[in-house]
Amino acid sequence: MSNEIRLAFEHPDARADATAPDGPLDRISVRDHIVEVEIGAFQAERGTTQRVSFNVVVEVRPQGDPIDDDVDRILSYDKVTEAIEAALAEERLNLLETLAERIAERILLEPRAVRTFVRIEKLDRGPGALGVEIVRSIADLRTRPISPQPDSAPRPHVVFLGNDAIASPNLGNWLDQLEARAEPVILCVGSADTPIPRTGHKMTQRRIDLLALEQNAWMLAARDHRCVVVGTRTELDWSMKHGQISVWAPSKIVLDAVDGPASGPDDPVALSAWFAGHIGASDLLVIGAAPPKACAVPVLLQDIAQSGL
Repeated sequence: MSNEIRLAFEHPDARADATAPDGPLDRISVRDHIVEVEIGAFQAERGTTQRVSFNVVVEVRPQGDPIDDDVDRILSYDKVTEAIEAALAEERLNLLETLAERIAERILLEPRAVRTFVRIEKLDRGPGALGVEIVRSIADLRTRPISPQPDSAPRPHVVFLGNDAIASPNLGNWLDQLEARAEPVILCVGSADTPIPRTGHKMTQRRIDLLALEQNAWMLAARDHRCVVVGTRTELDWSMKHGQISVWAPSKIVLDAVDGPASGPDDPVALSAWFAGHIGASDLLVIGAAPPKACAVPVLLQDIAQSGL
């Protein structure tokens, strides 16, 4: 009995270990994630915020294939904190129990998630922490519709910069204006104006051409510290949600895409148009280059001589 009482107050990590099902499962955890939020059924809890602590453990199926140190092959911690943020943004709630249920449901929608422990505690309602803990598995997943949250799927503004635009004295002014926009900004570039090695082999040439675009992305980042080069979807989502100006390094997303681009890296504007459609961008702005022949999102053009977007 004493062991059961001890476990009742242990971190969900220990609870998960004590009740582990048959078969190997990996675990990820988020500890002591504290958010200021308005929640509670009492009148004194309305119109004011209080500190709420989240401790979450997610049991996931082991990765069958090698991870290869690739962030897109794992269940990221960001998915847990995003589930918390989305559940909090959905509506004001009275009960921690309701909030815990909604967080668990969102987490269990992740393909590899099997079971989750969600502990939520109010830190400002008494001399100690007051809270609840629930355990849910994919077998418990209910069919309550989950409304998509606008901030969980941002629609970025994609901008293609030709080499003349990158070298333009207007670059800093354009970045100032892009940084001031409400939506996230992702910059795309072509290769630099230097010869690219030729292999005479289609597959290897594609990789070299993609790397040439990435070299130019890093050259752009060197010109302005606000430009952050990103190569994975996980990095891109994080960058967009934290207000950074991203510069797309295309190799991984292009090579991993099931419905990859029809055009290769030798046509970087067309590649940027594919990318804009692939991530659900709001539009594509092309500066210092000809527009793409086709694009799934609206295309805007900017002359290099113009400083205003």
